[in-house]
Amino acid sequence: MLTPAQISQYHHDGYLVLKNFCSKEEIDKLYAVALEDGAMKKNALDLNDQAGKKTKLSLWFTPGNDVFGYLTRSNKVIQSIAPLLDSDAPVCHFHSKLMQKEPRVGGAWEWHQDYGYWYKNQFMFPDQLISIMVALTEANKENGCLQVIRGSHKLGRVNHGFAGEQVGADAVMVENALQTMELVYVELEPGDALIFHSNILHRSEANLSDRPRWSVISCYCSQSNIAYNETSTSWKVPVDIVPDEAILTWEAESLSNADFLKKEDDPALKETGWEKEVAVK
Repeated sequence: MLTPAQISQYHHDGYLVLKNFCSKEEIDKLYAVALEDGAMKKNALDLNDQAGKKTKLSLWFTPGNDVFGYLTRSNKVIQSIAPLLDSDAPVCHFHSKLMQKEPRVGGAWEWHQDYGYWYKNQFMFPDQLISIMVALTEANKENGCLQVIRGSHKLGRVNHGFAGEQVGADAVMVENALQTMELVYVELEPGDALIFHSNILHRSEANLSDRPRWSVISCYCSQSNIAYNETSTSWKVPVDIVPDEAILTWEAESLSNADFLKKEDDPALKETGWEKEVAVK
């Protein structure tokens, strides 16, 4: 359970780091599955940044009876995010994604807010959307760790346009935010977790090191947060919570049963027309 101080810090900063959120044994198992499960590789999407470098991600919606499903449905995850959502409605799982930044070739993520994407899904309430990232490998400046602008979630949603195959925030607003608020490099050890608000501005640089940076990011919403332009259904189904020990001790299925996203089905990557008016840094 989060302390009152941690809850206050999240609302003030827009993010919260939880050290040693997962044990070494849990991370070893999750990382092994990430490397070895054929469904992860088969369903990985390549997204080009503005420089043409590629970042791989595999994204699925319904949390299943695989090891990543046990993580996203675990009591410790749900108990950590539920107090931070602006609703008493049940917590639902929107989607999870395995982020795969390979050494020397892993691309950057431009400055953006997650709600810059999810606005196109027509979710109504950004304060009822949240993400938790668990580091599977070390994340630092050298291999392109996440950067956040502390407190930028209080800006509300800023306009977004396209940056390569990504959606990026308006460059003027990003520059204004950087002059007003603190830039933070969120360096993590394997097993650390980062919880962050859907409107916090964040980015990551390309991985030019000789070490991979892999993480799993799970995104949640309150059941009261209706999405009027989302064809998946997990976002409105309360999470079937499992005990934390499920990650290590329960029999796990392959991710081949997961409902992975196909790039052509992502509404966030479809033009609406107004993106062309937005300059992206």
